[in-house]
Amino acid sequence: MPLHIVSHPLVHDALALLRDKQTPADTFRRVATRISVLLAAEALRDVPTATSTVVTPLGPAEARRVASDVVVVPVLRAGLGMLDAVLDLVPTARVGYIGLQRDEQTAIASRYYSKLPQGLTDSYVLMIDPMLATGGSASAALDLLRQAGASRVRIVCIVAAPEGVAVVERDHPDVAIYTPVVDSHLNAQKYIVPGLGDFGDRLYGTV
Repeated sequence: MPLHIVSHPLVHDALALLRDKQTPADTFRRVATRISVLLAAEALRDVPTATSTVVTPLGPAEARRVASDVVVVPVLRAGLGMLDAVLDLVPTARVGYIGLQRDEQTAIASRYYSKLPQGLTDSYVLMIDPMLATGGSASAALDLLRQAGASRVRIVCIVAAPEGVAVVERDHPDVAIYTPVVDSHLNAQKYIVPGLGDFGDRLYGTV
């Protein structure tokens, strides 16, 4: 599946604020919500709909309603910063959680929590994780979703590194990635450069 670079000007305006090291945590949280709504809408652009009729104050009108089960799966903890935005967009979505911790020395991800809804075979699954860095956590989370039966999975992230994109494309070539930007590279500590720092720390004010 192709890498989808989301070029909407409002997405990139929000990204500029997230990158700015002077942006305080309260503003960072609001902007993270804004960009997450826009990215999720793009990732769900082709979700199936069904035609129906609604009655307006002036008469009947043809309508289209989402006709597929949507499941949102944040990768803890940073993915939680995107969850409420997606649920505002799709209030009927079901939610799963995957907890992965990256070893700071080896950058290898280990699972500490996983709780996924049942019946994912026909669902549209959005895996949300703001930073796609090494790709190790993303690939491990996708493995868990596959084991749970998910077949239609998209990744939504705010910043990606070429290394992470390459790992996902190698391990899960049928998973589409939606992001506004693929940055230059990873540094020695496996942080995305120029990136925006540690998303979770900036989101929760734990810098």
